[in-house]
Amino acid sequence: MANKDASGIDHYPGWSLPVLKYLYEERKIMASDHETTDTDPGIATSKGDYSLERYIWQQNRFQIELLTNLDKVPEAGALVVVTFPKPKNGSGFSARVFAILL
Repeated sequence: MANKDASGIDHYPGWSLPVLKYLYEERKIMASDHETTDTDPGIATSKGDYSLERYIWQQNRFQIELLTNLDKVPEAGALVVVTFPKPKNGSGFSARVFAILL
């Protein structure tokens, strides 16, 4: 899943800061999600760079990682429900996520 190269560098896709800024600041979204293990691209996380993840936290928003079956949720016409406990001072927790098609 990490798609490591011979040097141990991860190669999986991630978000970009301009896109995240547009979504969080212009569109006012509450959360973002993805199928990969992190918001930041693998090449960045291999160097300890989690700046995109930090950006989301600084917006007092959250992200959902390692989602599956996103291809089955339409671009419009669905309500996505995310439920999970937030442990005090914790950075994350397993979530139960499901979509209701409208």
